[in-house]
Amino acid sequence: MKTAVITGERQVEIQERPVPHAAGDFVVVRITVAPTCTEYKLYRDGYRTDMLGHEAAGEVVEVAQPGRVKVGDRVVVMPQYPCGTCGYCLSGDYIYCQNNINPLSATGNEAGIATYAQYVLKQDWLLIPLPEDISTEHGSMACCGLGPTFGAMQRMGVDAFDTVLITGAGPVGLGGVINGVFRGAKVIVAEPHPFRRQLAMELGAFAVIDPTEPTALQQVLDLTDGRGVDKGIECAGTPEAQRFLVDAVRRRGQIAFVAEAGQFTLHISNDLLRKGLVVHGIWHWNLADTPRMLQVIRSCGNLLDRMITHRFPLTRVQEAWELQMTGNCGKVILYPWEE
Repeated sequence: MKTAVITGERQVEIQERPVPHAAGDFVVVRITVAPTCTEYKLYRDGYRTDMLGHEAAGEVVEVAQPGRVKVGDRVVVMPQYPCGTCGYCLSGDYIYCQNNINPLSATGNEAGIATYAQYVLKQDWLLIPLPEDISTEHGSMACCGLGPTFGAMQRMGVDAFDTVLITGAGPVGLGGVINGVFRGAKVIVAEPHPFRRQLAMELGAFAVIDPTEPTALQQVLDLTDGRGVDKGIECAGTPEAQRFLVDAVRRRGQIAFVAEAGQFTLHISNDLLRKGLVVHGIWHWNLADTPRMLQVIRSCGNLLDRMITHRFPLTRVQEAWELQMTGNCGKVILYPWEE
């Protein structure tokens, strides 16, 4: 099968790897849509690897035993390889599993854990069957397109009474705009890149500001009668965006960090005790909320079509990554079987 492989700094090749086979509860999915995430950073930095990607949707083509899916099912592939038996997995919070397994060792395969490829190996309980009225392309947004901010809004109980600030309008933040608009919230976006500010407005943001402007924080206060937003989601992963979010949320508000990032300093007295903030760390969403996720996808297809700005065959992955490095895009998806 064709698989993308980073071979050096800003170098990528399409190489052949063995097609995986099903074993136990691991099934084989033929990937038809592979959304891109932050893999372009590995390409930029020259991190050599053939294990790229964690988002996919496609069709089940092989099973080893009767289970939760069957050959021919269209499915969304959830990330990671959790154990399936611990308390986190059983409660739907599998993303926090501390006992992740090695699927190649467990099944005797040589490949099959990358989604920048034509096939992927996955436990059947981590596959979400897609109803007939949801396209595979839209369904693939259940991972990082909509997933992190969906999980954050579920945790914080975002609804139509809330004003929500999203810092960073990359693909994850743009998905947050869609999630917020679906829930009826007033969404404010802080994003320095002009292309993404415009796209956030097209997706339904109430207001978009440039956080690099000296008056940016005051603009948020002016939009919220001087109080600050009710809730905030940090999607940029920079200390500047993190601090902006903390300062822009009202007293007794809630914030969620979803972007991968390093260290950031919160002032215990000023930020937490005296301001009374509630802070959440969100990586993904709980599988028990699958019906709600499908409802968002089903209802927001036109917005998802706008958020997905570019499409490439897998063989042109280098073009996709070079585009992502410019910031002039929303969600970018790959098609492993197209030329």
